[in-house]
Amino acid sequence: MTDFHATASDLDDALEPIDWAELPTGVNRQTFDAPSGTHALIHAGDPSRERVVLIPGLTGSKEDFQRMMPLFIQGGYFVESYDLAGQYESFGAGPENLVPPRKHYDIDLFVDDMIAFLERHPGPSHVLGYSFAGTVAQVAYARRPDLFLSLAFLSAPPSPGNAFAGIKRIGWISLFVSGRVGGALMIWGIKKNIIPAPPERLEFVRARFELTRRDSVGDMIGAMMKHPDLRTELRAAPIPKLVMVGEHDLWRRDEHAAFAQSIEADFVVYPTGHSPCEFAPHQVTRDLINLYQRDVGGDDRSAILPSN
Repeated sequence: MTDFHATASDLDDALEPIDWAELPTGVNRQTFDAPSGTHALIHAGDPSRERVVLIPGLTGSKEDFQRMMPLFIQGGYFVESYDLAGQYESFGAGPENLVPPRKHYDIDLFVDDMIAFLERHPGPSHVLGYSFAGTVAQVAYARRPDLFLSLAFLSAPPSPGNAFAGIKRIGWISLFVSGRVGGALMIWGIKKNIIPAPPERLEFVRARFELTRRDSVGDMIGAMMKHPDLRTELRAAPIPKLVMVGEHDLWRRDEHAAFAQSIEADFVVYPTGHSPCEFAPHQVTRDLINLYQRDVGGDDRSAILPSN
């Protein structure tokens, strides 16, 4: 295990810049219809294999996982990701398409879309929720546990209630403004590169905002201000669980650790910020595959080691 850990770390340290808008060989684009409208997805691997679903969050997109997808193919998995409603190439999906139509994006919209996506494939799937998608995955699991083989949270809101308030530096804003005002401020900060990103990454992130709907971002932040408390349901879940976070995440490490302990999940920390999937893809994929290969109900909790 030590050698494997060193290899994954070395490979992550040696990552070269990529064009984030260009998908790796073997990763293909597609669309699917969900209750809120048409969504964009990418997929790779043999659909007859175990399915891994990687779901991006607030202001993100399916491309956030493109460094990881070829690694899952090598591991023998079928892997998919999709843009949440209103985000990037799923910009056409929104509450106006629901029956009956609604005025705002809300947690039920994203949960119903996620359940529809999971139902597209026979049997349960391994699910990772990144950032806000971790909140959505919690609710989806509580409603449809039969759709989940495992559950992983990557840099996801760790505390119930106003989770946005716990974000370092800017969380206090949520005490005084609405979700949509908070969303506008967040988009401004990302475009201004307040949290520095590599030039090639920043170019893609800024380009995404040409499509991403501002109301979807604001309504997501509004949903984060009412983060549900599902720790009891998650603790009772008879599936492998993992909480994954960068050392310099938006939320404090001790909050993530407390969440992991409360739901009896493994906890892994990477030497990154909010986006381990971008900067530590080999380590993240390694730890997920270790999770997937664990015997359900087994007591071997040493397969996943802290990455710091």
